Amino acid sequence: MITREKAEQFANDWVSAWNSHDIEKIIGHYDKDIVLTSPIASKLLGGPKVTGIEAVRGYFLKGLDTYPNLHFEILDVLCGEESIILYYKNQNGIMAGEFMRLNDEYKIVEMYAHYSQ
Repeated sequence: MITREKAEQFANDWVSAWNSHDIEKIIGHYDKDIVLTSPIASKLLGGPKVTGIEAVRGYFLKGLDTYPNLHFEILDVLCGEESIILYYKNQNGIMAGEFMRLNDEYKIVEMYAHYSQ
């Protein structure tokens, strides 16, 4: 099981990276074989699934360009055996929950995003 301490450390690093808008810091949290599924990907790319680090990098760059005031605030972190769920609020007050399966190096290998609207 991922400890609360490790999960909170990961969450703080992840949100700091996103709030900095630094793509290298952001992408550093994801495994090269990442599979990401998100309604925002559907909106920006025309499909919900993004596979591989270079495709995810492109998606994130498009997202940062589309949402220049992007900002997240972590509200809670849930721990699992090989995964965590980050519950947070974005710059528009929309609540989000992201299920993240992590590898042994604490890199995200699989991620599913969920939004309140």
